[in-house]
Amino acid sequence: MIDRTTVDRILETARIEEVIGDFVALKKRGANYIACCPFHHEKTPSFYVSPAKGIYKCFGCGKAGSAVNFVMEHEQMSYPEALKYIAAKYGITVTEEAVSEEENENRKRRDSMLLASEFAAKYFRDVLHNTDKGKSIGLGYFKERGFNEATIEKFRLGYSTDDRTGLVKAAKKANINLDYLADCGLLIKRENTGEYIDRFFDRVIFPVYSLSGKVIAFGGRILHNDKKAAKYINSPESEIYVKNKSLYGIYQAKSAIAAKQKCYLVEGYTDVLSFHQAGIENVVASSGTSLTKGQIELIKRFTNNVTVLYDGDFAGIKASLRGIDMLLQEGLNIKVALFPDGEDPDSFAKKHTKEQLAEFLNSAEEDFMSFKSEIAAKEAGNDPIKKAQLINDVIGSIAVIPDAITREVYIAESSRKFEIDESLLKQEVAKQIRKRQIELLKKEESKEKREASQNRDAEKPAMSLLHPGSEKGGIDQSSYYGPAERDILYYLLKFGKEKLVPAEKMNYGAEQDTDLTVSGYIFSELQADDIEFHIPLYKKMFDLYFELEKDMDQDRLTMHFLNNPDTEIAGTAAKIIIEDHTLTIKHFIESLIPEKNVLCKSVPKAILVFKAKIAEQSARELCGLLKTAQTAGDSDSEKEIMEKLRILTLVRNTFAKELHRLSL
Repeated sequence: MIDRTTVDRILETARIEEVIGDFVALKKRGANYIACCPFHHEKTPSFYVSPAKGIYKCFGCGKAGSAVNFVMEHEQMSYPEALKYIAAKYGITVTEEAVSEEENENRKRRDSMLLASEFAAKYFRDVLHNTDKGKSIGLGYFKERGFNEATIEKFRLGYSTDDRTGLVKAAKKANINLDYLADCGLLIKRENTGEYIDRFFDRVIFPVYSLSGKVIAFGGRILHNDKKAAKYINSPESEIYVKNKSLYGIYQAKSAIAAKQKCYLVEGYTDVLSFHQAGIENVVASSGTSLTKGQIELIKRFTNNVTVLYDGDFAGIKASLRGIDMLLQEGLNIKVALFPDGEDPDSFAKKHTKEQLAEFLNSAEEDFMSFKSEIAAKEAGNDPIKKAQLINDVIGSIAVIPDAITREVYIAESSRKFEIDESLLKQEVAKQIRKRQIELLKKEESKEKREASQNRDAEKPAMSLLHPGSEKGGIDQSSYYGPAERDILYYLLKFGKEKLVPAEKMNYGAEQDTDLTVSGYIFSELQADDIEFHIPLYKKMFDLYFELEKDMDQDRLTMHFLNNPDTEIAGTAAKIIIEDHTLTIKHFIESLIPEKNVLCKSVPKAILVFKAKIAEQSARELCGLLKTAQTAGDSDSEKEIMEKLRILTLVRNTFAKELHRLSL
């Protein structure tokens, strides 16, 4: 674990516009910077970076956080990895300190797996270049396929001989723990003897890299005809390799993709190698698997423009169309290029210069919807039923496109192509969209009901009078209590250690502490009535603030939340600090008076609104209990509840008067 002093130095040194500027083209606008968001598709910039606050915020997708959070999100790094990345950028030496035994074991295990995977990559590379079989068989294959030394070195290609314990013996000699190699999927344990053997043997090897350049997996291709053996084998998923979030070649291609603002998507390892060797580097491969949302999100980090490259295999094209619908659904701009009969990306790239290949790609690529219609039309022929199915299939693809203008263009084009009334196509697309929206709403409602039920079960009464003990009446606690609790967190995160105001100016009684801080006032007010937050995340943040308060000043407290290892806390803190607060302070924010000067009104008002909401809900619960008591003829309970309602009414009236006074 990185020690606190080093973390503080990293956070104090990092300039958010410099860190984010390494990945996104920022433009100066006043005191801030603006760009198109790297986390979602947009044409009008809504991604803002505030150097003064050390925060980024996208007003389109809602992503927000600090420089560390950005690196974590954009580069798929853990919190310590992101800190080390920024430290390296600014030349800061990272000092680490002891962590809990469990945390240390988890970190050591992952690091050990990465080291084991790196060892295997070096072993396969060494076998390729420095053994007789490697040079004659492995290197011979790559040279026969037309790959030069630069390409072989760039992708660190390797070879594994037919010795089924070659890697095992090399690892033992180098004192590498075989268990970690097995965890990476490089070794297999024999059931009868318990001994390890190599998974990859008698194959050429293609290492797979993470976005940050770590070797996380391998692909292996057999070089002889063996009907019992698979042509390709790949690493199984592990703690360091998640297949549906990885793309072959993404590490080598990411800079070119960002610079060219286009990604070519191919199927296999050799397609990627041949394109790179030809000088076209903005290419990645799905490695023969169906395209996944995680892989699409990986591409979207660098561009929204994807061209899918196909050979003439009709069956293969049909099988991959579903993946392209997923690309459309994520808002990407999709084009397709079909290679001539008998050619694929690998073979075509080898036969042409960089200029010829680039010219072909530019001239051959066409709009995906037109391509899909042509492919389906060939299959449908003159069959009217199949033609109707084709049209419905195209309508389904149009309906997943999030941009309304793009949908309109495709509807008009499809109307001309299929000779169908445009208004009819619009109706059918609208039906598909409504159907999808209803399905999504049902999922969301189901999720919210589950969460609300869990919240109700988990919460304990906060005030004996204000919480009579009945059910919460099915309220959505997030929308009911959330705004008030966010307001209170806002004052803690931004002004927690500020003096509220001298007691004589507050009119809260002569006993008030003249050094009362915002956090002290909030804590004492809620503790006095035994009130706790209702939203689990907000309660976690509230408790964390008071755990850290005594050891940090306000700036460090704020930065701790913005740079928290828990990305949910960090993102929520950024949103709370940067957004306007609509519940209790709108007219103060809109005024010219500095917010710091009106804390004596805004903070008590936020607390009163929170208490008033609890009182309002408690009154509803008491009315429900009263009705039950009256129905049952329980006069004693009825009298007790009536007395509580009377007192609660007085409390609510007091809250209302005080809120009115603070609003003047």
